[in-house]
Amino acid sequence: MLSTKHGFSGFSVRDIEATRAFYTETLGLKVSPDAMGILEITLPGGASVIAYPKDDHVPATFTVLNLVVDDIDVAIDELAAAGVSMQHYDGMEEQDEKGVLRGRAANMGPDIAWFLDPSGNVLSVLTD
Repeated sequence: MLSTKHGFSGFSVRDIEATRAFYTETLGLKVSPDAMGILEITLPGGASVIAYPKDDHVPATFTVLNLVVDDIDVAIDELAAAGVSMQHYDGMEEQDEKGVLRGRAANMGPDIAWFLDPSGNVLSVLTD
């Protein structure tokens, strides 16, 4: 078995300053840059993830970060007020007009909605 001290995840971004602004000002997370231009994003609960600049960045086509919220409708309204749009995916007719896949009502998982960061990476808000 591997003995580890701690872990973290990371993803690339196109514009480090736009990323810093989005994660601090729009999402309200603590972001700390290091000397190499990498951003450490502190998540609720204390874990962290890094965002690093990449010249040939290609947005992730999968969810790179999930943020758990108490009320998904309030979270979506707050994101919308900040200019963030929810993603509506073809073939996912279960998403409602707000872009929420309402799994709780169907007893099939969380309520979840997806949106993009400034680099096009997929993020979500969901209830647990």
